Amino acid sequence: MSKDRTRPQGRSDQRGPGTPTPAARRQQPRSHPRPTTPHEMFAERLLAVLSGRRPVHWMLGHTIGEAYEQLVQLAPRTPLRTRGALPVVRNCGGFHPRPGVVEAFASIAAGEQVRAMAFRLEQGADLRWRCAAVELGGDPVGATRARA
Repeated sequence: MSKDRTRPQGRSDQRGPGTPTPAARRQQPRSHPRPTTPHEMFAERLLAVLSGRRPVHWMLGHTIGEAYEQLVQLAPRTPLRTRGALPVVRNCGGFHPRPGVVEAFASIAAGEQVRAMAFRLEQGADLRWRCAAVELGGDPVGATRARA
């Protein structure tokens, strides 16, 4: 009687050591990398709200100053919602004018349509980043209120 010394007793599958499980093989890599910087994370969060995938109150603890009011004004119009293609953050970058502040931009693409989004992040005493301002396509949100 010959014993197979590579497989524990009672194990009947043919996987060897180090072979990934079937569930691990089914997982597909993400189509785009996970956000790694605060401005990349906020670009994704703002996109979710401004495309209608998330409610505005989802950003309550992530905004300061007028940013929440700006989102309240913008979100009902869902300016980044599209018919058909799901909008995605195509490009995102930021500039640090001083420690604890990021002036960021993102280009949002949905099919052939590309929109610009700019926002400001400020780091609080608790070291958490919060959105302090949001603009779409160069139009400050407050300017539309002043024109009306």
